[in-house]
Amino acid sequence: MFPSRLSFAHLPTPVETLPRLTRFLGGPGLFVKRDDQTGLALGGNKTRKLEFLLAEAQTLGADHIVTAGAVQSNHCRQTAAAAARFGLKCTLILSGAPPARADGNLWLDHLFGAEIRWCEPSQRQAMLQQTVEELRQQGARPYLVPYGGSSPTGVLGYVLAMQEFLQQGLSADAILFASSSGGTQAGLVLGARLFGYRGRLIGISVNEPRGVLQQRVAELATQTAQRLGERLEILPQEIEVEDEWARPGYGVLTEAEKEAIRLFARQEGLLLDPVYTGRAAAGLLSLIRRGAFSAGQTVLFWHTGGTPALFAARYAEGFE
Repeated sequence: MFPSRLSFAHLPTPVETLPRLTRFLGGPGLFVKRDDQTGLALGGNKTRKLEFLLAEAQTLGADHIVTAGAVQSNHCRQTAAAAARFGLKCTLILSGAPPARADGNLWLDHLFGAEIRWCEPSQRQAMLQQTVEELRQQGARPYLVPYGGSSPTGVLGYVLAMQEFLQQGLSADAILFASSSGGTQAGLVLGARLFGYRGRLIGISVNEPRGVLQQRVAELATQTAQRLGERLEILPQEIEVEDEWARPGYGVLTEAEKEAIRLFARQEGLLLDPVYTGRAAAGLLSLIRRGAFSAGQTVLFWHTGGTPALFAARYAEGFE
């Protein structure tokens, strides 16, 4: 039995073929699941999670949403937009120092009316708890949305996303996507178990070593199964993670991401972001070139959004 959810995402998101990219690479048939088109604040994967998270916040009587992320956080942008849509105040804890000019996702955070507090990355969790406590002392009713929306509540969005994909009728041998806080991958893994998907689910790590992400995803998937009353245990060794492209560090734009972003844009007119989908696409290109998939197979690239980060000066200048 699924908990209550709000309905504001544009669903189902389309599945599209990538014919020119398929021919260019000479590998498997390529398709894309367009979760960059979920509708909220230029879309992205967090919208599915926020349908459940905001419903829980309303049930608890919250009037203030608190969450955290990086300067160009897609999660924070969508959370701020969701809070504005439902008349809730929003405070964002962003890691690092404020830039001289707000652009990309950060500019949108301001536009949605979020209060922004800055901290060192190592102090993020402490700042979150401090902010929640301050708001309570002021008489507010804060609801803490976890980093990336990746809690058993948020994961539910991607359990149902797997069901949605299977109902769209594409038989994919593998599904590949960006993975970081683990919620998207955990939901897809659990959804595959519940709804019968038998192909590979390949998370391209954006910033974590394989073992760390496998453990995180397995725990989230198992906890979410328990939330649904399912007696399932997902083990870390069942989680497929490729971490080679995470080694340069979070948000570091390398030639691999640049090539992937240009290739998707020039072959298919499809925009990727420099942090998540650009890195996942770089992994996809490399795996195809290494022969990880045969020409007769079908591979789905699950586009998790992030387009506004393309317009941040730090990334845009990297393409000059």
